[in-house]
Amino acid sequence: MLARSAALACTLLALSLPRVSDAEVVEPVGPARRAEAASRAQDLDLLVTKEGFVPSTLRVKSGAPVRLRVTRKVERTCVTEIVMKDFDVKRTLPLDQPVSIVIHPKAKGRHRFSCGMDMVAGVLEVE
Repeated sequence: MLARSAALACTLLALSLPRVSDAEVVEPVGPARRAEAASRAQDLDLLVTKEGFVPSTLRVKSGAPVRLRVTRKVERTCVTEIVMKDFDVKRTLPLDQPVSIVIHPKAKGRHRFSCGMDMVAGVLEVE
């Protein structure tokens, strides 16, 4: 009888816990810290045009997350993806669809970003 009660209690506990799918990312920080980080995020727009990345230089403050929205506006270009080696980013850029990238620059300095073939590039300056 005791074993059945324990099994029932474990089942009820398991059913009451929130389920996390494999696709969800669970952050090890609480909601207050996530809200604080989101409010400090630096939002930047970056376009891909026939001139390449516009603007080609982006300036941000260190220590705060950067939310970069990249939109490819031209079909005939080698810039069909963006690569940021310093932040381990490689993302495909579909035509006319903004792609959101969040990075966390911690140290001051210059960080290069480029197309997948490394022919067209720009710089993220962290101040």
